[in-house]
Amino acid sequence: MFTRVSGLKKGYDPDEVDDFFEHARDYYEGRTDEPLTHRDIHTCVFDVMYRGYDTDQVDAALNRLENAFVAKERQEIVAQQGQDQWSNVLNERARTMYPRLTRPAGEKFSHPRRGYGYASDEVDALCANLVKFFDGKIKVTADDLRVITFKRAKGKNAYDEGSVDAFMARGIEVLLGVES
Repeated sequence: MFTRVSGLKKGYDPDEVDDFFEHARDYYEGRTDEPLTHRDIHTCVFDVMYRGYDTDQVDAALNRLENAFVAKERQEIVAQQGQDQWSNVLNERARTMYPRLTRPAGEKFSHPRRGYGYASDEVDALCANLVKFFDGKIKVTADDLRVITFKRAKGKNAYDEGSVDAFMARGIEVLLGVES
């Protein structure tokens, strides 16, 4: 399904990737009850190894898979409960983001206990853009969040990466719901 990188490069472990995509296909098509959500897809991690699968190809496939899972969720909710319920689901997900978005700059997330984290000024700028998006002033897409990278920083100039990553995952989830 994916191209292997040359013997001098590392890629994702093919067995792990194949198992994950097989499980995703089985769940999507209703052949297993073992749950899998778009958040699971967004946060999955594979080991890397020489001659593994090309990471760009796998990451692109994961993005498409996540899109498909959100679209399926939307379709199921709309079919069972109507479009208004889907709007309510998205509004509730977006609402969970607002408390963090309204915090003062430099205080939106916890700071790393040790070492490095994401540069707080860059994360704060992204949060400002999300506020503008929710206010209907600019366009932001899930792909915009997927590709963003933050500089490394330390101490009070940094935010804990795990907290920011979880917030970004929720943002992607909301944006995919709007886009689907």
